[in-house]
Amino acid sequence: MPLILDLSEVSDHDLPMVGGKAGKLGELIRQGLPIPPGFVLTTEAYRAFVEGTELRTLIPDVIGSLNLEQSESTEAASRKIREAFDRAEFPAALKEAVLPAYATFVRRHRVDFCAVRSSATAEDLEGASFAGLQDTYLNVAGEEQLVASIKRCWSSLFTPRVLVYRQKKGFNHLDVHLAVLVQKMVDSVVSGILFTRDPNTGENHMIVEAGWGLGEAIVGGEVTPDHYVVDGVTQKVVHKQISEQAVRVVRAEGGGNRREEVPADQRGRQKLSDHRLARLVSLARLIESHYRRPMDVEWCADADSLYIVQARPVTTIPTSTAPRTEPAATDAAGVESEAPLVRGFGASPGVASGVARILKGAEEMERIQAGEVLVTTMTTPDMVPAMSRAAAIVTDEGGMTCHAAIVSRELGVPCVVGTREATRKIADGASITVDGKTGQVFAGIRAAPKPAPGASATTPVHSGEGAPITATKIYVNVGVPEKADEYSRLPVSGVGLLRIEFIFTAHVREHPLALIKKGRRDELVKRLAEGIGKVCSAFNPRPVIIRTSDFKTNEYRGMPGGEEFEPVEENPMIGWRGCSRYISPVYRPAFQCELEAIHKVRTEMGLKNAMVMLPFVRNTWELEEIIEMMRAAGLKRSRDFQLYLMAEVPSIVFLAREFAKHCDGFSIGSNDLTQLVLGADRDSETLGRMGYFDERDPAVTTAIRMLIEGAHEAGRTVGICGQGPSVYPEFAEFLVREGIDSISLNADTVYGTIRTIASLEQRMKLHGVRAAQKAAQ
Repeated sequence: MPLILDLSEVSDHDLPMVGGKAGKLGELIRQGLPIPPGFVLTTEAYRAFVEGTELRTLIPDVIGSLNLEQSESTEAASRKIREAFDRAEFPAALKEAVLPAYATFVRRHRVDFCAVRSSATAEDLEGASFAGLQDTYLNVAGEEQLVASIKRCWSSLFTPRVLVYRQKKGFNHLDVHLAVLVQKMVDSVVSGILFTRDPNTGENHMIVEAGWGLGEAIVGGEVTPDHYVVDGVTQKVVHKQISEQAVRVVRAEGGGNRREEVPADQRGRQKLSDHRLARLVSLARLIESHYRRPMDVEWCADADSLYIVQARPVTTIPTSTAPRTEPAATDAAGVESEAPLVRGFGASPGVASGVARILKGAEEMERIQAGEVLVTTMTTPDMVPAMSRAAAIVTDEGGMTCHAAIVSRELGVPCVVGTREATRKIADGASITVDGKTGQVFAGIRAAPKPAPGASATTPVHSGEGAPITATKIYVNVGVPEKADEYSRLPVSGVGLLRIEFIFTAHVREHPLALIKKGRRDELVKRLAEGIGKVCSAFNPRPVIIRTSDFKTNEYRGMPGGEEFEPVEENPMIGWRGCSRYISPVYRPAFQCELEAIHKVRTEMGLKNAMVMLPFVRNTWELEEIIEMMRAAGLKRSRDFQLYLMAEVPSIVFLAREFAKHCDGFSIGSNDLTQLVLGADRDSETLGRMGYFDERDPAVTTAIRMLIEGAHEAGRTVGICGQGPSVYPEFAEFLVREGIDSISLNADTVYGTIRTIASLEQRMKLHGVRAAQKAAQ
């Protein structure tokens, strides 16, 4: 084990070697957060120091005779051990490792002063934070101060309060070791703490406290800091209390700290500007998203930048008032167990239990039986049949807009994605419970089994509750035809999105060009028509908007027979997909089969409610060519046959009036539009955790506003079929205020979103009446 490690080289996985504080800060460096640079003396350095001095025998002897019930005994033991640390000399090998590392650190990062901070192996843990119990030394300069501060950090493992706290939490005194973190000192103008969840009530509010100078005055209770309360959903400041601060802690000349009076004109000022507060809240969201639990964050800021200097789990949220983040349950012995097996992103809400079935790929999907939990690295389009049988879905990879997330929401199946280690930590055949809201997976059966296919669910999406009438039309997204009968009983105006590729994967299950090559073209058309017809029949006469196939090359290549026809692309998200496929000589025969199937549904089945929507439209010239192909297939725009375009590529936004000449309306695909407006790959877990992928971003909402204005001027409708309106009420409010004509939702969010929209429309109507009354006065 090394004696020294650079902070950027460590992570949470290195806790036994670098301790909780250093491990978490190293982890956050890897996530792109602003952390002051540093290096770590590992627990091996601590062992080398103890083993090379009298402490090797002194510590066990003193601890062995310790009586924590007597404060005098505790204080005497602490004093004896700490004095031995102070007088012990660094062993030669340890000094030869530490001092050159310090010299390199000072030179590389232009360090004048550093912070020497304890990082224990029993620190910053869930249920035991050890917050502030071990020592930290600030504004340390020079080798002599560094060595003395390191030894004092090590000896702080044996202060009276640490000895008592460790005993209370059940840690063996001799099993706990201390790493030391040496970081570049930030010359703090303002500093403070942040809780991503209210530690007193458990409410979804961020609590921020800020004071002038170093944070020691706040931690020590010497000053009353500013207090800000930020709504955890909207990120808006809902309460702000500015306190007067007369004293602050700052760097002393030559090192160390000193107290000084705050200038009179600064004492009553807001310590953290609104801009910096928003930036800090954004960083905290990323930290909570990464660790998927409430976090206690320490931060500071110099004249130019904000820095995160510590992050640990919140351990004080009261269970009596805090909302539960996992299903209450007991194990086989009747003992409640709270620790999840794995955590990830909650991608589709609901709780389901079943036997875990680990699948390595689509070739194994026949192994999964109805009611089992599908666990895999990442789902692919050709795994939809297995997904529809599953009680729940868990993946190692992926974010909120990955394939597994989208399909599971449309299937109404609980799903957790991006766990990173589910296929490794969950045993095939083990009984598990998946909480798709909180993103946690637990051992054991904690929910009622999912009903077998065809049986009535205990909580169907059509729950029988009344739904208010809205001026905004509400549609539903349908993933697989088997759900059509159930979803048709929802209070919706029709189907806003029927993805034809899901019918390919659930009913055809082979690459279309491979089937055509085998002379099975008619079979392909028949299967497509049957799947489409099932949905159209269930919703007739309400419209069903069929989005023609939008497979990416990496998805199609994985289907049986796909490798022969699909190239390997570096970035399939912006590659050969959507309309560009239809006009290419290679794929044109397959697209013509899709058109023939839709024509068959409208003519032979008599289902005139089948409409068409084209995905990933880039140019008007490709659109014109596709319209000619549709006409040749008997699909011509008319009063009873509408053509819609997915608004996913910014070119449609800029040229909405030109595109409007060729269609009856637009449907915003918020996932792809966000991806292309912000340049943020929707499949990137890293960018997702960092907060880049957000359809509420001003650039995205500006694009949507432009599209609605352009389309309405041309007399065309605009809808949206992404998940944003059901996830973010403020986004739904924005769409309604901008005049969106329709919103298409996943089935499980229909009732809640209808109520949200109805309430908003009533408020808008009331505001309009009041404005008219004022104008008339």
